[in-house]
Amino acid sequence: MAHYYVAEASSIPEGDHRIIEIEGRSIGIYNIKGEYHALANYCPHEGAELCKGPVCGTTMPSKVNEYIYGRDQEIVRCPWHGWEFDIKTGKSLFSEKVRTRKYALEIKDGQIHVIIGA
Repeated sequence: MAHYYVAEASSIPEGDHRIIEIEGRSIGIYNIKGEYHALANYCPHEGAELCKGPVCGTTMPSKVNEYIYGRDQEIVRCPWHGWEFDIKTGKSLFSEKVRTRKYALEIKDGQIHVIIGA
């Protein structure tokens, strides 16, 4: 496993993200309500730069004719075709078999490190 320093935690405010490069990998680092997550900047559908898509929420299970919005700021939507992924897990919202790579992170002394090979 290799640890790569990528940013000071304070430089990515809550609700924001940053795209970084590590050894040819493009990775999005997200701050969701004070928790940091790292996703491959790659949509498995057509290869778009997923982390350049909007961060939003989604509709939650509900009764017919009822609309409940939830999970605000936990979903990233592919900028090309709108496929949606859970930033915390990398899984698509429509199938657990479709996902983008999730990377492990370590926050140490206010510094964010991405772990490759975990």
